[in-house]
Amino acid sequence: MSQILIVEDEDRISSFVAKGLRAAGYAPTVAVNGRDGYHLAQTGDFELIVLDLGLPDQDGFTVLRRLREAKNNTPVIILSARNSVDDTVAGLEGGADDYMAKPFRFEELLARVRLRLRQDVPSADTSILSHNDLQLDLRSRRALVNGREIDLSAREFALAEAFLRNPGQVLSREQLLSRVWGYDFDPGSNVVDVYVRYLRNKLGAARFATVRGMGYRLVSEDA
Repeated sequence: MSQILIVEDEDRISSFVAKGLRAAGYAPTVAVNGRDGYHLAQTGDFELIVLDLGLPDQDGFTVLRRLREAKNNTPVIILSARNSVDDTVAGLEGGADDYMAKPFRFEELLARVRLRLRQDVPSADTSILSHNDLQLDLRSRRALVNGREIDLSAREFALAEAFLRNPGQVLSREQLLSRVWGYDFDPGSNVVDVYVRYLRNKLGAARFATVRGMGYRLVSEDA
């Protein structure tokens, strides 16, 4: 089980990320400030670090610089509300492997985590998700039904990906909101229902079953 360090001082975000990573099969540890984050990164056996920039006592840029100066090459994904081009460039040039701006969708963060963790591990191609005649290419962001390419928006693609990663499993509206729209989206919104309708129109109505009072489930077209 991969150990992941989350360096984040806002409890709501760190809890959200840790809970999602734990559900995905990872073992997260949280540090609430830069000094603790640096110490844990140096002494723990972590395979990835998710690093905020606006930390108390020592900001993320300093933590990153100290890690790289200490020859610590653990992959780092910066997750920050600072979304300017200058900050992004500074983070990547400072040694970060990836940079995501807040607010964010957990499913996208999870995809980036998986990408970083498997980069140096030779394995079968896991960039293709398939279920029956539906196929998603995560690298090219292409969706195909029976070999025919279907035009999906970024949000539709993310929702389809959530279903294909959990075939046959009932996903609640709350789960889909957090994975596709992010931790701060209004839980009372009907946006999930709207986008499931979009997917039904584009990918096949019978493919997505409504489980009354619970959510939605990806099924076979002929089920």
